[in-house]
Amino acid sequence: MNVVGVHHVSIGVQDVDAAVEFYALLGLSQLPRPDFGFPGAWLQAGTQQVHLLQTSTVAPGAENHYAFQVEDLGACVAHLAEHGVPARISTTVTGAGRQAFIKDPSGNVVELNQPDA
Repeated sequence: MNVVGVHHVSIGVQDVDAAVEFYALLGLSQLPRPDFGFPGAWLQAGTQQVHLLQTSTVAPGAENHYAFQVEDLGACVAHLAEHGVPARISTTVTGAGRQAFIKDPSGNVVELNQPDA
């Protein structure tokens, strides 16, 4: 058996509507989601998905984060700033590229990554 990729990540959020709006700023689009009997949303991120699940649990620390690959980190950070989303930009990490860190409305840490050329 071989893992062939990541199908989706599941993220706990306190306000599904606010989270959907936030992730739309990053270009994710909403997908149809079955009724599981609890609030949530499915989003498309390139060829993978992000599943948002409503929770009252506080978001974990930065050690539990996920990363979206972006084409132009500077343009992405500028776009988010226009919408009031601050970013912490890291120095370039050899082998990992340029990185910035943001938080979604529930406090989940999201990395934006522009790989080395």
